[in-house]
Amino acid sequence: MSVQPVVQKRGYETREGKGFSRGELKEVGIDFKTALRLRVPIDKRRETKHEENVKTLKRLLRKRG
Repeated sequence: MSVQPVVQKRGYETREGKGFSRGELKEVGIDFKTALRLRVPIDKRRETKHEENVKTLKRLLRKRG
């Protein structure tokens, strides 16, 4: 199953990120270990939380759920 790209913003530029942040996981309601078990891509270094990524993650979990 292909994962929709994670958005990472820097200034005015938007690029494809490496994974979801812990804040985005928390917003959706899953913890770090559960995300690993579900094979959700995670970027441990990111601290930002983007609403686009939260929506993408919710959609992804609905498909897998």
